Amino acid sequence: MKKITIAIDGYSSTGKSTIAKQLAKALSYVYVDTGAMYRAVTLYAMRNGFVNEAKSDIVGLVKSLPQINLKFIYNDSLGFAEMFLNEENVEREIRTMEVSRLVSKVATIEEVRKKLVLIQKAMGLEKGIVMDGRDIGTVVFPNAELKIFMTASPEKRATRRYKELLEKGEDIDYEDVLKNVEHRDYIDVHRAISPLKKAEDAINFDNSDMGLEEQFNRVLGYAKRVIAEQKKDVQ
Repeated sequence: MKKITIAIDGYSSTGKSTIAKQLAKALSYVYVDTGAMYRAVTLYAMRNGFVNEAKSDIVGLVKSLPQINLKFIYNDSLGFAEMFLNEENVEREIRTMEVSRLVSKVATIEEVRKKLVLIQKAMGLEKGIVMDGRDIGTVVFPNAELKIFMTASPEKRATRRYKELLEKGEDIDYEDVLKNVEHRDYIDVHRAISPLKKAEDAINFDNSDMGLEEQFNRVLGYAKRVIAEQKKDVQ
């Protein structure tokens, strides 16, 4: 069966990663969470004093980029690949609210985006890949056969994120989560380099009032339809 490239973009906390993982598993495709890559670089920047709430040492971080090695390693027990930063499993650390507050600062740095986009493009050369992020359908894979743009109201997204953090044991306030969601939206949409925007040929997917099962079934339906169309074109 002919394989395709699937690009899933959208706002933070819309469940892009969850849907992308499910979709990749259902299709036996490779899943790549690009957000985890930016979070890992952010964690490195935090650990090395390049970024915090008060300052951003962009020059220092850019000089250190060659020292940053990122890779995904599949975890059989979890059923998905985890993020490794310089051979260290940082999957849990990169999901904290502390990293969430700073990731947009790092993601706006042109040299960081160039480095990660090159890695991402290389990952998709063989197709059969589901990748989610902010600029996958517009920058990384502009020729992807299926593009989906996920959105939901800030309040719905903040509620989902708040529950997720509580389940992980974080002591967090809902209003702080909502402010972070809105702040990240503003930065993602207004940054000069690869801003978040819907590709012209992407499917707009508002999941404000959808459960996970309904979301998955709809997206899987889109994918199967495109794969079937590709198959016809080959015949």
